[in-house]
Amino acid sequence: MADILSYAVTAFSPVNLLFALVGTLIGITVGALPGFTPTMGIAVLIPLTYTMNATTALVFLGAIYCGAMFGGSISAILINTPGTSAAAATAMDGYAMTNRGQAHGALVEASVASFWGGIVSIFAMIFLAPPLARFAFQFGPQERFMMAMFGLTVIASLSTKAVLKGLMMGCAGLVIACIGMDPMQGMPRFSFGTAYLLGGITMIPTVIGLFSVSQILMTLKDPLEPAEEGMIAQFSAAKISPRDLFRYPLVYLRSSIIGIIVGIIPGTGGDVASYVSHNIGRMFSKDEEFGHGSREGVACCESANNAVTGGTLIPTLTLGVPGNATTAVMLSALTIQGLTPGYGLFTSEKAVTYPFICALFIANFLMLLIGMLGAKHFAKVTLTPRNILSAFVLSLSIIGTYAVRGNMDDVTVMLFFGVIGYVLKLYKFNVVPIVLGLILGPIAEAGLSQALLLNSNSLMKTLTSMLNRPICVVLLVLMVLSVCAPFVMDRRKSRKN
Repeated sequence: MADILSYAVTAFSPVNLLFALVGTLIGITVGALPGFTPTMGIAVLIPLTYTMNATTALVFLGAIYCGAMFGGSISAILINTPGTSAAAATAMDGYAMTNRGQAHGALVEASVASFWGGIVSIFAMIFLAPPLARFAFQFGPQERFMMAMFGLTVIASLSTKAVLKGLMMGCAGLVIACIGMDPMQGMPRFSFGTAYLLGGITMIPTVIGLFSVSQILMTLKDPLEPAEEGMIAQFSAAKISPRDLFRYPLVYLRSSIIGIIVGIIPGTGGDVASYVSHNIGRMFSKDEEFGHGSREGVACCESANNAVTGGTLIPTLTLGVPGNATTAVMLSALTIQGLTPGYGLFTSEKAVTYPFICALFIANFLMLLIGMLGAKHFAKVTLTPRNILSAFVLSLSIIGTYAVRGNMDDVTVMLFFGVIGYVLKLYKFNVVPIVLGLILGPIAEAGLSQALLLNSNSLMKTLTSMLNRPICVVLLVLMVLSVCAPFVMDRRKSRKN
């Protein structure tokens, strides 16, 4: 800790402060635009860091990462269009609050929860990096499979009023995730002879289609109303008080810990952390609106997905194993600067590493200020006439989807899933389980396939090996609790009524 404080002066130099501010603003903008992921933002801007010194370059890229994770919640809350896949869970409560005229409160809560998630994860980087990184390597194929299955149990809590419909949508997501090449045998599946489908259905077109395009079709299915009557929702800009910073301290801490642990596990990310945190938050929450417009629900999701930033950086900096695609790009930035991940970053190169960690604190504070002070202005988007906003969002969705890979087929897939999402919403199906199945399907499949190979393709031996591994047993218990908790809570509520 003494070393970090001694190098904090470097982080507070005018140049580093300027690049931290610029990086945070760019990150928030990139995150808020549908389709523009933190990975894209960092990858595009890496060339700008070639002429910078190593510390300033890492400060700039780290600030973009932190800002983008929060920025995704802005569009998710205001127009039900997650800027990043990690913000899809935030849209469940955030957009419902916007429809009730509480967009300002939802945005303030998102910025506060994002701040605490980021701060807690940075402390984890400082004190827990080596032991937590070693713990991540205890996650073999069996643990990754059980972790994915635990995430899939969230479907039960998302669909307590229509469990069968929720399970159907979850299975649909798992089937969609199977499209493409078999990861173990290298054989095409459900490609129907189309070269495009050999690469599988990617996340961005699917998420934007299911959430954004379907919502546009829902708002335009009725005749367009006059501008003064066709506004999305009115809002009241509540006063910001010190209480807003500490409204849900236990939620911030619990969700941050979930985000850190999920972030450390390679192959997972903010989307998994958000859904897991939201599900666990539902178990402990006394808010009957949880999942349907609860400020606490926003806090759960945003604390978790922003805590993932520090969690993914732990194995990246200590072991050279990127936690997700974004940190993989940041790893390339490290090598460009002539830095090698490992113990040396915290000894011989600590003059670079510690100012970078301090700068992450600065970036999170800047993100908090921008989020809280700008919430009132961000929320004015909800006062835009419905037809104008719908046209703008559709244009932005098409541009964002095309920009990811420069492929018009992605735009076609986005529009296809938009129509599918629209039909499903008409018949009261929840589209969130589809996204959950699409995210966790490949993780579960890869884990199970590898576990079977390690156990001579014997299902019985594989199951036995899972029951003999402590982490798997803990995850199994959590799965049972996750499935049963919503029904127990509903029964308690019915008894009270």
